[in-house]
Amino acid sequence: MFKSRSLLLGLVLTLVFAGGALVSLVWVPYDILGVDIANKMKGPSGAHPLGTDNLGRDMLSMLMVGARTSIAVAIVAVVIGMGLGVPLGLAAAAKRGSWVDEVIMRGNDLIFAFPSLLIAILITAVFGASALNAIIAIGIFNIPVFARVTRGAALTLWEREYVLAARVAGKGAARISVEHILPNVTNLLIVQGTIQFSLGILAEAGLSYVGLGAQPPVPSWGRMLADSQTFITLAPHLVLFPGMAILLTVLGLNLMGDGLRDLLDPRLRRARG
Repeated sequence: MFKSRSLLLGLVLTLVFAGGALVSLVWVPYDILGVDIANKMKGPSGAHPLGTDNLGRDMLSMLMVGARTSIAVAIVAVVIGMGLGVPLGLAAAAKRGSWVDEVIMRGNDLIFAFPSLLIAILITAVFGASALNAIIAIGIFNIPVFARVTRGAALTLWEREYVLAARVAGKGAARISVEHILPNVTNLLIVQGTIQFSLGILAEAGLSYVGLGAQPPVPSWGRMLADSQTFITLAPHLVLFPGMAILLTVLGLNLMGDGLRDLLDPRLRRARG
């Protein structure tokens, strides 16, 4: 693992922002609800390492709490997608060519036809904008991703000798899927989960940017960008730091996912080594 530069760099970047989110649960440099108009849009200084926003709030504190929001939304969305998509993918592979497989895959195609932003707009029109609705929208979009990945990997495993032996031994499709198929696709699901995690953070930022994600007073990187875009010429740091936070977090997760794929797939290790 320590020979993979992409994995190490991705892990470091991810841990930095995850650590900031965890620390914000118990401590932040300044109260994120504290408004100080007299010190608004100040540049980085000893008192405020990343400066202050248009309301005089500490940017470092806002980014720390915003990381907590983005990471929480992305994690829950991935759990929803994996929790529903993996069983559907296993069922589709076990019933390959049947009506069950057809219904699941056509349902996946239907969800893929609606991007997460459009799903969020539909949900918001009914229930209102909130972080919960962003989680639901991103989670729904993750379901067909995990279903397709699981089905594709499981189809090749159903032809393996140990699966055929399990069928001869009298095991049913559900038991074979849980005992023999799922453990052998776990590595692939871990890598895909890391990728969807990074996409979830990006999607949450996008939804918050257009006002469909976390609502005030809860900080969000996307809404920080939206709120500061009109001040970009007066205080570029208002846009720079939230944008860099999104960029580095997504980059770190993608690098970690790429490194995990190399680490967990011996064929890729041999090809690149």
